Amino acid sequence: MTAPSSRIPAMDVLRGCAVMGILWMNIAAFALPEQAYFSPAAAGRLSTGDIAFWTASFLLVDGKMRALFSMLFGASMLLLIDREEMAGRNGARAQIIRAGWLFVFGLAHYLLLWWGDILMIYALVGLAALPFARREPLSLVKWAFFFFLAHFLICAGFIGTLYAWGHAAATSGAPSHVSAGFANFIDSLSNPAHAAIRNEYDVYRGSYAGIVLHHVALFGGQWPTTLPFIAFDTLGFMLLGMAMLKGGFLTGRWAAEQYWRTARHCFLIGLIPMAVLAIWIISSRFAPLTALGSVLAWSFLFRIPLAVGWAALVLWLFTRHRSAALTARIAAVGRLALSNYLGSSLVMCAIFYGWGLGLFGHVPHHMLPLFVVGAWAIMLIWSPLWQRRFALGPAEWLWRSLARGQTQKIRNSD
Repeated sequence: MTAPSSRIPAMDVLRGCAVMGILWMNIAAFALPEQAYFSPAAAGRLSTGDIAFWTASFLLVDGKMRALFSMLFGASMLLLIDREEMAGRNGARAQIIRAGWLFVFGLAHYLLLWWGDILMIYALVGLAALPFARREPLSLVKWAFFFFLAHFLICAGFIGTLYAWGHAAATSGAPSHVSAGFANFIDSLSNPAHAAIRNEYDVYRGSYAGIVLHHVALFGGQWPTTLPFIAFDTLGFMLLGMAMLKGGFLTGRWAAEQYWRTARHCFLIGLIPMAVLAIWIISSRFAPLTALGSVLAWSFLFRIPLAVGWAALVLWLFTRHRSAALTARIAAVGRLALSNYLGSSLVMCAIFYGWGLGLFGHVPHHMLPLFVVGAWAIMLIWSPLWQRRFALGPAEWLWRSLARGQTQKIRNSD
């Protein structure tokens, strides 16, 4: 919602990398049943290439790009508030209105296109982050890790409960309805013939109306239950992003060597235990609780340094290649992040869902990167071309116009 002249190039590049990286992780959720996001075995027998794709995603992308995007969202909140207040307006009120319209965007995205929307989460969690905006960097970091701890305890508690139910079911000590519910849930993560997975194939290979009705049902039932599993880590990363902005990290003001040392240390801290988890999951042949527990809980502790490591690595490259043509293209992708995020959903749903090409469930894991790379190429081509004539992306223009309550100028010549 800021004018191009007031943007921070380093943050635009980071945002561009984040929105491109998010698509890498989301591609499985576009192309395959929801259960395959947590355990790829849910979609069928895995080849060596499928396992390699899953391993790369788990180690380098899963949760890290969303964390990076969350950090940038928190930092952008501060920039918006400061600009509004410098213009004599109420910064907090502007952020609340902005969040309200973002929730509307997210709701439309969820119901009309894809169940994996993140915008509604950002809108709600952004309001929770608002009271922290004036805190000092150290205080923000402390609160961030408090919310990280809360997130880990919730996820670990949930996985622990599943283990307890499984043990009770194995020893016939659980009530029949609990045993049946546990068995059904676990079976859906490992059995491609499970009724829930077959239903997803039927829905997403079917009509557009059927998909929308399915999403309406999910929003009324499943979406509220997933909120506690994503809200606290999102809030933590938003606060961490605020601290990193105030410390000059996200603006590219650090020396290149400082970014490189930070990236190196963070990847050393995070990648080794993540690799151990990956070996454990693969050696278990993607046992449901092992895979689910690692994705939800056990990997989270290492996701934090890896997300910071990615930010530092991108900024190290940015400080060394500020004037490169590719850097400018990635920055353009970042300036149109909302349009690229929503546009990616539109394109991928058109490819995989029944109202489009109908490839849902027909593309193996190892072929999915081809669709991602193709989408990246489109982003890198259309974003700079659009910005030659327009100051705002189409989604950014609509969001800003709604939040300001009046039509905003969009052409560069205006």
